[in-house]
Amino acid sequence: MDTNEHELKDTLAVGETLTVEFKSDAKGLPDRELVAAVVALANTEGGLILLGVEDNGTVTGVQPNHQDTIGLAALIANRTNPPVTVRTEAFLWDDKKISGIHVSKSRGIVSTSDGLLLRRRLLANGKPEDVPFYPHEFIQRQSSLGLTDPSAIPITSLTVEALNPLERQRIRESIRRYGGDMSLLPLADEELDGALGLVTAIEGVRRPTVAGLLIMGREDVLRQHLPAHEVAFQVLEGTDVRVNEFFRKPLLQTFEEVELLFKARVEEQEIQVGLFRVPIPNYDRRAFREGFINALVHRDYSRLGAVHVRLDEDGLTLSSPGGFIEGITLHNLLVAAPRSRNPLLADIVKRIGLAERTGRGIDRIYEGMLRYGRPAPDYEMSDATSVSLLLPKSDADTGFLEMILAHEERTGTAMPIDSLIILSRLRSERRLMTSDLIAYTQKSEQATRASLEKLAEAGLVEPHGTGRGRTYTLSAKVYRHTGQKAAYVRQAGFDPIQQEQMVLAYIDKHGSIKRADVMDLCLVTKDQAYKLLSRLKKGGQVTQIGSRKGAVYERKR
Repeated sequence: MDTNEHELKDTLAVGETLTVEFKSDAKGLPDRELVAAVVALANTEGGLILLGVEDNGTVTGVQPNHQDTIGLAALIANRTNPPVTVRTEAFLWDDKKISGIHVSKSRGIVSTSDGLLLRRRLLANGKPEDVPFYPHEFIQRQSSLGLTDPSAIPITSLTVEALNPLERQRIRESIRRYGGDMSLLPLADEELDGALGLVTAIEGVRRPTVAGLLIMGREDVLRQHLPAHEVAFQVLEGTDVRVNEFFRKPLLQTFEEVELLFKARVEEQEIQVGLFRVPIPNYDRRAFREGFINALVHRDYSRLGAVHVRLDEDGLTLSSPGGFIEGITLHNLLVAAPRSRNPLLADIVKRIGLAERTGRGIDRIYEGMLRYGRPAPDYEMSDATSVSLLLPKSDADTGFLEMILAHEERTGTAMPIDSLIILSRLRSERRLMTSDLIAYTQKSEQATRASLEKLAEAGLVEPHGTGRGRTYTLSAKVYRHTGQKAAYVRQAGFDPIQQEQMVLAYIDKHGSIKRADVMDLCLVTKDQAYKLLSRLKKGGQVTQIGSRKGAVYERKR
């Protein structure tokens, strides 16, 4: 879709970003600079070049030789290797012409016809810049696109002597402890190495793969050949650092030692549910395990920087170098097909039993927060260079947990993630429409509505209204279970007759009422307020004065 005037206005107001570049043509922009800008965008996330705009967003217009949009597209295709196909458009802004060039993200490495390789990055102040794209960064780029597996690359300068045999025994113990692939246990050492992809034969010599070195490498060899591998565990109290441990050991050993440090800080209370005592931890162990394993397995090992595990006043934060892999965003985390930057390494930890074999560890992370009535996991601090997960520090809602446990006992199945998300959002925001919940479930309107209707059938939520204005609240049973009986009455609102009487009483007291007043008074949506006022008009009880937003309603004389 072409950039319309409203979108252009917003783009100029926001300024340059990682995917938006302004190029001045007041003095005639050299073609080589324009092509270089296209290459930088193509080698990053793609985006839009606005030719004829200064860096500060001032429109100065384009020169005649850059007003031919078809010619611009041909120029760019001829001056890039492989040829980059762009979409161009022209539009007026205050009688000045601008040329827009839409660049798609390349699935390979693109250069100018002169061999210039550039990519785009953000500076610390948030401003973008074009920088050289070096050969050692190619693997990082290809792995983020899912075109190569860095963890499967053999390290040809090493032999199996670089691996620690004791770590092989740790693998076997982990398979037993975590319920991994039991068919691996009877294998001889060399067979186990080959089956997991820890070692590969090159010209008859067994060489460790990157994944093999990460899992079994001797510590001194790891430091030399994978210097980016590091894990930091920190406990902060205000500005004081209570714990600050760094690990450069093989992954399984690192996982076990960091998990021990974490478990020492897990506190539990217990509640009685029926005949059983149910523990409530301040941090869910399974959520931690899945989040930590994700940070170790999906990080970018070509990028310097440690995996950080931090406990502070905000909660538990897990961060790892490297942004989300291609196709994964904040808006599809829950529904995107499982993918890894390091597929071999991910497969190894799944077969050992450390991670969810289904690849849906993200569900465990959400479940570990939401079933206790706590806020959802927060990935908002993630960016193009790192993934950051915050499990917020929050007291558990024992009434909410009891309600979830009672439902699971009654149905014999675990509460689906979609249902937990919906109940959590209704708990915090009280009343929502299906369209409001789509952003949280990350599923279609039809799928979200189906989940809502199942919850309604189970007596956990109540629908209000019909059609597009239909809203949902937690049911009276849920509010009663959580000890908030009065809150239910406030959220569920009133029946139509009560609503009509409230509107008429308001008019008698204040002389007139607006649609917005009806929404606030009766806790209804815009459409529901319109229908309520229409019923009163049709019944001859009120009359409308004015139209649209300026309309007011008075008692009919």
